[in-house]
Amino acid sequence: MKKLMVCALAFFLVACAATTEQLAKEGNWYQIGYQDGVSGNTQRSHKELSSMGSVNQAEYEQGYLEGVTEYCNPNFAYQIGLSGQYYEGVCEGTAQAQKFRMEWQRGWNDYSQ
Repeated sequence: MKKLMVCALAFFLVACAATTEQLAKEGNWYQIGYQDGVSGNTQRSHKELSSMGSVNQAEYEQGYLEGVTEYCNPNFAYQIGLSGQYYEGVCEGTAQAQKFRMEWQRGWNDYSQ
């Protein structure tokens, strides 16, 4: 478990190395979507993405779904809440949404106290 968390953190840090603007210039819409999803952010609108360049919506959505899948792992939800990160509801509709929300809420409560 500890090894998995270290690997996930390392992957997250590498994924965040490039800015959204750099990735848009490169046309790496998949990575932009992945970063949004793994950060627990709601999906960007087509209008917002288009303002950054010639968007590939399909690649963005594919990356976003993969990122959200990783983010919504209930094994990390407590730590997300404990870190003070607000949950935007991106896991609703997933198989483990209820468990994720409960663990996040437990961490959020501990953070708030």
